[in-house]
Amino acid sequence: MQPNIMMKKNIPASKASLVLFLCQMISALDVPLDSKLLEELSQPPTITQQSPKDYIVDPRENIVIQCEAKGKPPPSFSWTRNGTHFDIDKDAQVTMKPNSGTLVVNIMNGGKAEAYEGVYQCTARNERGAAISNNIVIRPSRSPLWTKEKLEPNHVREGDSLVLHCRPPVGLPPPIIFWMDNAFQRLPQSERVSQGLNGDLYFSNVQPEDTREDYICYARFNHTQTIQQKQPISVKVFSTKPVTERQPILLTPTGSTSTKVELRGNVLLLECIAAGLPTPVIRWIKEGGELPANRTFFENFKKTLKIIDVSEADSGNYKCIARNTLGSVHHIISVTVKAAPYWITAPRNLVLSPGEDGTLICRANGNPKPNISWLANGVPIAIAPEDPSRKVDGDTIIFSHVQERSSAVYQCNASNEFGYLLANAFVNVLAEPPRILTPANKLYQVIADSPALLDCAYFGSPKPEIEWFKGVKGSILRGNEYVFHDNGTLEIPVAQKDSTGTYTCVARNELGKIQNEVQLEVKDPTMIIKQPEYKVIQRYGQVSFECIIKHDSTLLPTVVWLKDSDELPDDERFLVGKDNLTIMNVTDKDDGTYTCIVNTTLDSVSASAVLTVVAAPPTPAIIYARPNPPFDLELTGQLERSVELSWIPGDENNSPITNFVIEYEDGLHEPGVWHYQTEVPGTQTTVQLKLSPYVNYSFRVIAVNEIGRSQPSEPSEQYLTKSANPDENPSNVQGTGSEPDNLVITWESLKGFQSNGPGLQYKVSWRQKDVDDEWTSVIVANVSKYIVSGTPTFVPYEIKVQALNDLGYAPEPSEVIGHSGEDLPMVAPGNVQVHVINSTLAKVHWDTVPLKTVRGHLQGYKVYYWKVQSLSRRSRRHVEKNILTFRGNKTFGMLPGLEPYSSYKLNVRVVNGKGEGPASPDKVFKTPEGVPSSPSFLKITNPTLDSLTLEWGSPTHPNGVLISYTLKFQPINNTHELGPLVEIRIPANESSLVLKNLNYSTRYKFYFNAQTSVGSGTQITEEAVTIMDEAGILRPAVGAGKAMASRQVDIATQGWFIGLMCAVALLILILLIVCFIRRNKGGKYPVKEKEDAHADPEIQPMKEDDGTFGEYSDAEDHKPLKKGSRTPSDRTVKKEDSDDSLVDYGEGVNGQFNEDGSFIGQYSGKKEKEPAEGNESSEAPSPVNAMNSFV
Repeated sequence: MQPNIMMKKNIPASKASLVLFLCQMISALDVPLDSKLLEELSQPPTITQQSPKDYIVDPRENIVIQCEAKGKPPPSFSWTRNGTHFDIDKDAQVTMKPNSGTLVVNIMNGGKAEAYEGVYQCTARNERGAAISNNIVIRPSRSPLWTKEKLEPNHVREGDSLVLHCRPPVGLPPPIIFWMDNAFQRLPQSERVSQGLNGDLYFSNVQPEDTREDYICYARFNHTQTIQQKQPISVKVFSTKPVTERQPILLTPTGSTSTKVELRGNVLLLECIAAGLPTPVIRWIKEGGELPANRTFFENFKKTLKIIDVSEADSGNYKCIARNTLGSVHHIISVTVKAAPYWITAPRNLVLSPGEDGTLICRANGNPKPNISWLANGVPIAIAPEDPSRKVDGDTIIFSHVQERSSAVYQCNASNEFGYLLANAFVNVLAEPPRILTPANKLYQVIADSPALLDCAYFGSPKPEIEWFKGVKGSILRGNEYVFHDNGTLEIPVAQKDSTGTYTCVARNELGKIQNEVQLEVKDPTMIIKQPEYKVIQRYGQVSFECIIKHDSTLLPTVVWLKDSDELPDDERFLVGKDNLTIMNVTDKDDGTYTCIVNTTLDSVSASAVLTVVAAPPTPAIIYARPNPPFDLELTGQLERSVELSWIPGDENNSPITNFVIEYEDGLHEPGVWHYQTEVPGTQTTVQLKLSPYVNYSFRVIAVNEIGRSQPSEPSEQYLTKSANPDENPSNVQGTGSEPDNLVITWESLKGFQSNGPGLQYKVSWRQKDVDDEWTSVIVANVSKYIVSGTPTFVPYEIKVQALNDLGYAPEPSEVIGHSGEDLPMVAPGNVQVHVINSTLAKVHWDTVPLKTVRGHLQGYKVYYWKVQSLSRRSRRHVEKNILTFRGNKTFGMLPGLEPYSSYKLNVRVVNGKGEGPASPDKVFKTPEGVPSSPSFLKITNPTLDSLTLEWGSPTHPNGVLISYTLKFQPINNTHELGPLVEIRIPANESSLVLKNLNYSTRYKFYFNAQTSVGSGTQITEEAVTIMDEAGILRPAVGAGKAMASRQVDIATQGWFIGLMCAVALLILILLIVCFIRRNKGGKYPVKEKEDAHADPEIQPMKEDDGTFGEYSDAEDHKPLKKGSRTPSDRTVKKEDSDDSLVDYGEGVNGQFNEDGSFIGQYSGKKEKEPAEGNESSEAPSPVNAMNSFV
């Protein structure tokens, strides 16, 4: 129905001009939900709350007709009743709530609800426009009594059909019908006996057990919480032998065909109930099609076909077939699905700037197609005040060059014979300079290498442009290292220490400019640089765990120690220091895992270590051992639920008994299995034990000291307790579905002693949640699972499981909520969009799917994406799909690790507990160029005196179109110093290069990389040497005056020179040996005794520890030595006394001796004749000089 307002024909407009205009539209403004901003901005009224269109009220209670609205300034309210103004002030029973449009009709103080039946409409108005509510139809509920009637007994022959009519009184809303007996027990129903949709009770064939006098039809009126009862109906079945079997006939519907009209979105219920003997079986088919999967259900023993959420596609002919062994009958129901209006595009509020353009679009569908009409401020637009900026074209209003006076509230009404839709949408024209809503100088702190999000919430009309700067006078921020969000937020995906500083957000439009500064601090991550280590400690010893941390100096860390993931024991033996944990006097209970957790306001780290406590070595004087077992157990004071146990302790073996552990055996249910009962202090030898019913108890006692536990005592005498009702119900009751059409109820069974008596069973009950239905129950035994079949897919159920035994039931159990089985999601996410952030990162957005199509617990969304081809190589490869899962009801996700300059595809799927739904259509996106990888190889071949040949391979990942290569090289001398750097640009199509005019015998270092338009890639390095002249001298170059060596060669590192020096050293050693032998053969004589008598050191022989000779040679060797030729006592050789000192040779005082005394220094000429560095002396080494250096 339409609101009770006169409408006129819309103003016609050109369709072609409309399309052209829409192409030039400027998007409307979004107003942030900032309370302070909303308080300052003018806004037309918006209806925020209203009563339902069809409002059935309780005639015994006050009538509250809701109408709430918001706006700036706050709106005023008025009402119409049955199309005319409703003057509230003239009705003493009606009041309006303060600052609200809600009406309260006082029924409880004398008012009558029937007097206020009618159609109400609320209007909320301020200076910027007026919004209206739906037409609210007020009707009081009714629950009339059954009319008195005289009911004759029904005498029916066995095997005949029977219909017991209910014919309930017409109420508002219609009542719920059910049949019960005098004891208020529901009458059992089956394929043979069932209740129809109209409330009548149908018997396909009656049996003798159907005879009874208390068939009672009840009508329950939920709105008034009343139940009306029809007079009992008597049924008497008489038997005739034999009973005649009959083929099926339809009791309802009658005839061979019928029609049914249902509205889109409603539940379609079709019914066929047949008579016959044997009882017919009902089957349903749809002619020319299939019954819709996942929306079709069979109820009332398949006599009712139920299709939920019907649409126009469900129209058609449905056939029900009733069949038994004697034949069949069928009925065709022609179903037509109509539709009340439903939104395709509801009009949305517009916030525009003066001079801007906009549109209000109102599109609805239905069957028949609805009529669209417009109102302005509650008045039909045809008779509303003219607005030159407004043009109406069917379901669209076009605004161009709006001004502030154009602000108004527009209503769109879509109606057909089955209902109407009414939507308010305002046009609010604002001229506002920019405002930044983020507080000034807001401080953001993040850990290095994590994202940083700097907010700049803003508003302005026209919509401001946002720019970010770093520092007070910094340049505008651009580039891939920043992400700029539409809401003004600046994102730094990977913040570094140098990201710290002041960031300035600038918002500007044509009415002004404003800026705001925020601060970013990037902190060093917290690290544990010395973690606790695994420790083994003897009992009663001391142990310490270290936890040394490194953290940002501006963050205050807190260190928490845990034992086995819980707080440390409240024990003074545990000492927590600044960077360690010390445990004094360690006991066995200290065994476990210790964790050090370091928290700051920005991050948290942890590390763990295990402590193992071992027994301390015993002292020889005292032997500690476990205690001996207790003995002489005695039971006294036996009661139904308790008994007293006493015992005598055994020897404690030098370690006091700390406690006694009492265990019990249930000889009735678990013979031979001992269970923990309780424990008492070591000073106690009696205990009062609580008992359970129906248990044959035996008890034993175990003594405990610090060494360990004793052997168990001998068992006590047995004591059998009496049976009783169960005290408790099964735990861990759950309801899930293993298939889309079932509910699996599981629980943890009670232990044997928990049964409290024989005959343990379980009463399993269930009913669908939020549906007015009775509990369904079944009693089972020896199982912990029950499967309910034929349930709708993924609906909530209330479940309870109650224990019972031969003596009765356990207390009433609590209810749990479970769900029937899940099925795969029905639809794919829509509106999949990809925003490429940079060459390796993209952001994907999608719209969430309706929850009712998930058909299960929503677990998240999966994004499948894969590389189709590289745009640089144009060659396809094996498709390897990547999968990213985003948990929960997210609508976006980041795709990292993409390859630059490539074409990708992706799709999105919703995931529930059953699996994945269908994929969205593949979305294609491309990544921009990036910098290339390093060249695949760099080889240097064909070395000559002055040239090298370079060969290379193109980059494995070009990441774009290569434009060139860059080669840089420089010489390296023997001290590894680098010479001048030469750079060469090489075309991208080259793969080799010959470098000429290089210096001979020179090492060069090469740096090589590739470039795309984005920049240079990673470089690859290599070294190579030009070959040396074979003669070892400089060659004159052809056509040149003379050749110059570009680098001095270190001869000491050449192989041929080292070999030559080794040969010379060997030759000197041989000469020394020969000379020594010849001196010994020259006529030695003993003079030791004679020499010992002289004190003159000049003629003393040289001692062995001086490294000199201890014997004289013959007379020829006694010639006086040249002055200064002997080595002084301080073993130095003075330069002025020796012409052949070691200093005169090439290595000077750095000359060395091998272990056998041979000299391995390098030789050269005299110092005054020394050539330039790098040239060897042509003078041969002298053996005589070498000998002089020894003496």
